[in-house]
Amino acid sequence: MSLADTTNVSATRSRPAVSTAMRDLMILFTVLMFIAAWGLSVFTFGVPGLYIPALAMVPVIWTCLILITWG
Repeated sequence: MSLADTTNVSATRSRPAVSTAMRDLMILFTVLMFIAAWGLSVFTFGVPGLYIPALAMVPVIWTCLILITWG
């Protein structure tokens, strides 16, 4: 095996596969934690805790939509 053969070894190794069920659980957990944090914000700050996070998410969602349309 020459030096040229050993430099590309990391590119040929595959990452361990994450099961679809585990990925779905991670997504569900993330969404539930986001909703819980938003609920805690409403509990702590009242009505401003409800609309300020939504207002802060507008540029984030706008950027995501632009990135999706660009492909």
